[in-house]
Formats: sequence, C-alpha cells, structure tokens
Amino acid sequence: MIEAILALVLSTIVLIGSPGPTPLALAAAGATFGIKKGLPFYFGNLIGLILVLAFASFGIVTLFDKFPSLESTLQLLGGIYICYLALKIATSPIIANQQLHNHVPKFRDGLILSMLNPKAYAAFLAIVSQFLLPITPAFLGIIVTALICLIFTAMIDFGWLWLGTLITPVMNNPIQGRILRILFSVLMVFAVLWVFTV
Repeated sequence: MIEAILALVLSTIVLIGSPGPTPLALAAAGATFGIKKGLPFYFGNLIGLILVLAFASFGIVTLFDKFPSLESTLQLLGGIYICYLALKIATSPIIANQQLHNHVPKFRDGLILSMLNPKAYAAFLAIVSQFLLPITPAFLGIIVTALICLIFTAMIDFGWLWLGTLITPVMNNPIQGRILRILFSVLMVFAVLWVFTV
C-alpha cells in the first residue's frame, strides 16, 4: 500500500506540477499581484479542480466515449479561455495603482480556468486510471485516491503562486516586468498548443 501511495503522490507531482496553463497563470498572478490578491484566483482554481477530479473519477471518460465532440469542444473552450487569461496577464499594468485592481484574476477566473483546462482532465484521468489505490470497496478507493491527489495538487499550486512572488521585484520593473508578463503569457499559449498536439 505504501508503494501505491508513493506512486500516486509522485505521479500527481509530475502531472499536475509540470508547467502548464494553470501553474504558469498562478505564478504570473503571484508575481504580478502578490499572494494575498492571488488567493481568490488560487481558491477558484482549487474548487474547479475538485470538480474536474470528481468528473475524472466518476465517469467523464464514459461521457467522452459516447460524445467525442464534447471533449474537443471542452478543449477548444479551455484553450480560448487560457489565451484570454494570458492576454490579461500580458497587458496588466506595471505600476500598482487602482487600474491594477481591474486586472487581478478573480475567483471565477480560477474556477473557469481549471474547469476548461484540458491538461487537468488529462492528468486526473491518467492518475485515476493508472494509480487508483487498492482499497475496498472500490468507491472508497476512488475517494481516498482523489483526496490524496487533491491535497498534493493544492500544495503544488500554492507553491507556484508563492514562486511567482519571488520574482515580484522583476515584475515591478517597467521593462523587465513587461517582458516577463509577455513571457508567462506566451508560455501559457504554448502549453495550450502542446496539449492540442499531444
């Protein structure tokens, strides 16, 4: 059982923690707005991930098998929304003022991002299908697997938000900050494109 839990934790760290749209958006939010202002975005993302994990654990695979266009539509909507967030990050003001408040990603932005993020579905589907803990009854195994996965995902995502704050001085520099915001945004878009080509 210990080996199964370790495999689950390691797969969660690798699949969820790898740079993708959500980690990059969290790091950019932390760098641009700080942890306190980035927390609503973080919690929105976390709630969305709970829903994605529930869908992945309890049958979205069957739904995608019956309606293949639903998966494609979800991926397209997710890609468009991630590009919208990337644009929002790239164009956010450098100087902290009242105008900056209008660009802070909100709870709903985090929720929508995670709900439409194709990488999240792919990662959780892989984790649930490959690393389900051998606990009986099976329903309890799914719940324990999902809880462990969620706990580590919450820590990883908070780590990305915090990591962003380490580069705040660079983000506040007019030239370096603009370059870094654009870089984060471009990486988010590339992450979306990568998901579509895999």
